Amino acid sequence: MAFSVKAIKGTNDVKPCESHKYQYIEQAALDTAKSFGFLEMRTPVFEYTELFDRSVGETTDVVQKEMYTFNDKGDRSITLRPEGTAGAVRAFLEHGLFNEPLPQKICYLTSCYRYEKPQAGRLREFHQFGVEAFGAGTAIQDAEIISLANTYLNYLGIENVALEINSIGCPECRKKYTEALKEYFENKKGDLCETCLSRLDRNPMRILDCKSPICSGIAEKAPVVLDFICDDCREHFNSLQKYLDTMGIAYTVNPQIVRGLDYYTRTVFEFVSKYETTNGLVVCGGGRYDGLIEELGGNALPACGFGMGLERLVLIMEGAGIPFPEAPKYNLSIVTAGENAVLKSLQIATDLRSEGYSVSVDTVGRSIKAQMKYSNKIGAEYTVVLGDNEIEENKAKLKNMSDGTETEISLDNFSEEFFGAVVKDSMDGIASADISGMNPEDINNLFKF
Repeated sequence: MAFSVKAIKGTNDVKPCESHKYQYIEQAALDTAKSFGFLEMRTPVFEYTELFDRSVGETTDVVQKEMYTFNDKGDRSITLRPEGTAGAVRAFLEHGLFNEPLPQKICYLTSCYRYEKPQAGRLREFHQFGVEAFGAGTAIQDAEIISLANTYLNYLGIENVALEINSIGCPECRKKYTEALKEYFENKKGDLCETCLSRLDRNPMRILDCKSPICSGIAEKAPVVLDFICDDCREHFNSLQKYLDTMGIAYTVNPQIVRGLDYYTRTVFEFVSKYETTNGLVVCGGGRYDGLIEELGGNALPACGFGMGLERLVLIMEGAGIPFPEAPKYNLSIVTAGENAVLKSLQIATDLRSEGYSVSVDTVGRSIKAQMKYSNKIGAEYTVVLGDNEIEENKAKLKNMSDGTETEISLDNFSEEFFGAVVKDSMDGIASADISGMNPEDINNLFKF
């Protein structure tokens, strides 16, 4: 096999010119989660395979077809995490977080791995923003989780999405539904795919999640789970709708939603893109999983959460023309000629970087002309040229690259005078700007440098 220097199919490189987009949505995710009281948790990228077999479900596509599983050198079966909830629950139990005040609210930014056919919005290595609330069984907690997702999407400017909700009931009321599904699909056995035939006796609800067009068409006319849920589950679902109405969050009830993982109970939901370029793409999916903690060895505790693909967020925003903040630029590029100037540039750069400025110095040995050209290419906001004359006179000209104005600045007091020049330019910009129709964020941006 010939050596390949290409990325593995289904993976994606984030280039330096794109990384600020992910940094923006990741920081916004953590900030939004924090405003709801959710704090970050970090878990390993791989777990024992049994964790996912027991939590995600042996009859799901994820476990049957999509997991990256291997034996390690100790001959233990290890799996790269296909989703974030199972590892979060494992950590919750292992570290005794159930002894802390409940509900425990955690969030994470994590990589996940599934062997699927790569396509737009679906990669084999992808990244998720997820939240989990352990220890609250009320519909209010469901509503808060949904509100968090809605708040985050609105913050990013992703507003043309539809929230769809459903209840798949508790294990008890699902028994009747399972029997009704078996009876329905039994009469369609000749048309089902091999995978769905294997699910018919063990878990017929998984047939509803099959991606085969034939099986999906058959599933559309299957019995509806809402016709089988018990009184308690119905009251829970009605309460959820009341809370969403109170918060002004629009939704539709979609009885076809079952989600692709076995641990879900009662509430399930999805945010679906309605933008032309990504219409129908699921942006966020989640729900309640009240039996999972007990299934993994803990005491019975209710829980709920969601997962949201970061690559999908970027895809939707780019396709819809939703703006990202500009990529960060160098605050200053120091152009040098001569060894003394190089030494001085290193002193200045060290001082400014310690104060939070980004500074470029020449590390290649280019000519002054080439350094100036480079300064333009990297979008430096200011440049200063240091040569023998500037070193001898102990002062130089600071050039504002946006308008070409120059300010004389002392080399001995460079850091303080640079700050003063930047503030003056910012104030001049504010004075000349018409802020009457600007929103607070745009006004705030005038002060940034």
